[in-house]
Amino acid sequence: MLSTFLTGLATGLSLIVAIGAQNAYVLRQGLRREHVAEVVVICALSDLLLITAGTFGIGTLVTYVPWLLTVLTWGGVAYLLWFAFRSFRSALHPQALESGEPAARRSIVTTALALTFLNPHVYLDTVVMLGTLATQHGPERWIFAGGAGTASILWFTALGFGATALARPLGRPTTWRVVDVLVGLTMLAVAVRLALEVF
Repeated sequence: MLSTFLTGLATGLSLIVAIGAQNAYVLRQGLRREHVAEVVVICALSDLLLITAGTFGIGTLVTYVPWLLTVLTWGGVAYLLWFAFRSFRSALHPQALESGEPAARRSIVTTALALTFLNPHVYLDTVVMLGTLATQHGPERWIFAGGAGTASILWFTALGFGATALARPLGRPTTWRVVDVLVGLTMLAVAVRLALEVF
């Protein structure tokens, strides 16, 4: 049982740690110290929901309805390009991390949900791949899923609140300009990669 849990934990971490739009956003909000708990909870709970769906076998739906991934892909591309534009625009007028008007909670929540559920990779990695790996463990599939879910909780908590702890020493406008540019480049790269996969 413990080995199955640890396998799920390691597999979940290997899939989630790679830099992407969602991780870049959690990092950004952590550095800004804006609604960090909400973003961490949304990302972790979303992963838990998708891992549960995959373990129940819902991943076959994604496999047999390819047009659904196409719609999600183009929606994700459009959203990521818009977010990249906002990040680059913000980099032109940087402020210290402590200054400026904080974003509204509703806007933060909507963005976190969009960056999670408009990314087709989240369905392929979390629902299909983790779901398939979980079912291969037979009666212990939920232990594997529990390990993968724990990986999400640990990662997003460490990323969000770890960035919050670094916000003060990194709180100069120049640093924030670099952060905005890196976030914008990440969003742009993910958008281009998604678009190329459709063609």
